[in-house]
Amino acid sequence: MADMTPPPGAAAFLDAHGWGGAQILPVAGDASFRRYFRAIDGAEEGGRRAILMDAPPPHEDPRPFIAIAEWLVERDFAAPAILACDLDQGLVLIEDFGDDRLREAVDAAPADELSLYAPAIDLLVRLRGHPAAPVPPYDRAVLKREAGLFVEWYCPAVGIAPDLPGWDAAWEAVFDHAIAETPVTVLRDYHAENLMLVGPTRSLGLLDFQDALAGHPAYDLVSLLQDARRTVDPTVEAAMLARYRAAADAGDDFMNAYHVLGAQRNAKILGIFTRLWKRDGKPHYPTMCPRVWTYLERDLAQPVMAPVAAWFDANVPADLRGDPLVLAA
Repeated sequence: MADMTPPPGAAAFLDAHGWGGAQILPVAGDASFRRYFRAIDGAEEGGRRAILMDAPPPHEDPRPFIAIAEWLVERDFAAPAILACDLDQGLVLIEDFGDDRLREAVDAAPADELSLYAPAIDLLVRLRGHPAAPVPPYDRAVLKREAGLFVEWYCPAVGIAPDLPGWDAAWEAVFDHAIAETPVTVLRDYHAENLMLVGPTRSLGLLDFQDALAGHPAYDLVSLLQDARRTVDPTVEAAMLARYRAAADAGDDFMNAYHVLGAQRNAKILGIFTRLWKRDGKPHYPTMCPRVWTYLERDLAQPVMAPVAAWFDANVPADLRGDPLVLAA
C-alpha cells in the first residue's frame, strides 16, 4: 500500500499560498508515483477545500498536467483550476471536484447507466471539434511500444515464450487504421473513475489527463467503454458508440479504428497490470485482467483484427488468458 504520509514540504507549501493550518487528509494514490491529499481549511463541514497533488521529481513532472488543465479550461471543459504550484517539490494545489465519481454513481443506479454515460460521450464529441493541444503525437511508434508491454510482461509471467517477429508483423498489418488524419487531444485515461460529477448540476469534471497525446478520437471512447476497472455491458457499449457515431458522423472506418485501438489498449493494460504486480508489488491489478481479456477478445473477433487474432490463437492458449498472478501460481 502506498505511503499516504504528506510530503515533508506540504505544510510550508500550503502556508505560503494562503492555506496555513489546513488539515491534510489522504485521498488516494494511483498506478504512478503521484499521490493526492485533501486540504481542508477551517471546519471540516463547510470549510474551504482543495486537492494537493504530490508528483515528486524525478519520477513525476506536474507540468503536463498543468498545461493540459489550462488548455481544457480555456475551451470550456471542466478541468480543475490550478491554485498554486511548486515545480521543484512537485506540489500542485488544485480545485477540489469532490468525491462523486461516475463509477459510484453508475454502480448505485444501474438503471441510469445510459443516461449517466451519455454526457461523457457528448464531451468527447465536443473535444474532437477542437484542434489538438500542443502535445506529442500518438503515432505508430508509441502504439507499437505500448502494445509491446504485453509480450514484455504478461507472456513471461504466465510461461509463454512468444513469437516476437510475428507479434510485430501482426500489429503492423492493422495500425494504419489507428492513425487519425486529423488528430485530436486524446486524454488517455478517460474512464468512470476519472470522471467527476461536480456541483448541483453534476456536470462532468476531468482528471488524470497529464499523459494526453494527439491521436485518434476513438481511443478515449475505448477507455470509457472498455473500462478495465468496471464491467461495461456490451449493450451499453453499443448504445454509446451509436450515440457518438450519430453526433460525430463517424462511419465504418471509425469502427475499425475503435477495435484496433481497443485491442492495442487492452493488450497494453494486461502488460501494465502484470508489471504493477511483478515490479511494483501491487497484486490488486492482476485481478482486473480477466475483465480486460473479455474486452480484448471482443475486439479480436472483429474482421479488421484478423492478423492479431491469429497471433493470439497461435501463441496464447485459452487457459492462459486470465489473472497472471493466479496463472503463475
